[in-house]
Amino acid sequence: MDLDLRKVRYFVATAELLHFGRAAELLHIAQPVLSRQIRALEKDLGATLFERDSHGVTLTAAGRQLLDDARNLLAAADATRRRVQRAARGPNRLVVGFRAGVVVTHAVRAFAAAHPEVEVQARRVEWDDQERSILDGTVDLAYVRRPVQERGLRLLPLFAEPRVAMLPAGHRLAGKQELAVADLDGEPRLRYLDAGPDDVPIRTIEEKFERVASGHGITLVPRSVAEQYSRPDITYVPVPDAEPDEVLLAWEASRRTPLISDFVRVARG
Repeated sequence: MDLDLRKVRYFVATAELLHFGRAAELLHIAQPVLSRQIRALEKDLGATLFERDSHGVTLTAAGRQLLDDARNLLAAADATRRRVQRAARGPNRLVVGFRAGVVVTHAVRAFAAAHPEVEVQARRVEWDDQERSILDGTVDLAYVRRPVQERGLRLLPLFAEPRVAMLPAGHRLAGKQELAVADLDGEPRLRYLDAGPDDVPIRTIEEKFERVASGHGITLVPRSVAEQYSRPDITYVPVPDAEPDEVLLAWEASRRTPLISDFVRVARG
């Protein structure tokens, strides 16, 4: 039996909240309706997805597996709907994502010159949505930075660039010509992925600026970020022995469209 995506969406909401009442409220349906839909999904799959007892609701092994797969399944369905709607609206359009500091102007112009009938748009993506933006169809392909979750994507390495230290203007190291990674030992470091349990996660380069300028820590950023973003309360110092920052072009592995293939050739060139 084919999976009913509506039931899968109901399952995901319930699995993430582990509470039928709150999930029903989120989905704007009655709780008995949600319970029937979950039981119907369990019957369709021939597997119990939730354990229910007096202590609450937990996922079974089958439920954990479905939750892992269901997010990608729903993202793919949403992406398909977006692409179909985009094709129905016309004209042809290509949306190119890019991370902060990456200049896509030359590739976009070269592609647009070869495809004057195609509307080309550029959209910035962040570290925590660069893969999702591709897989859910928000962008057709994107210039991404490592680390990259490669599942479902094709990746084309393009170039690597040096990193520089981003420091408050009054920092003790701010006047140096260059630094070594060892010079930064003991300095509080800000990273997108390392927010503590009591911290607000850092999403954007602008948020990094605010954290650095206010003295919460320092960070390493790609040289292109330093070239494009300047503030009087921030300074940059090269760190030649820091691991380079790699930029890749990424697109959904299952997509085989001429526009994506043509843009990949332009970007590679």
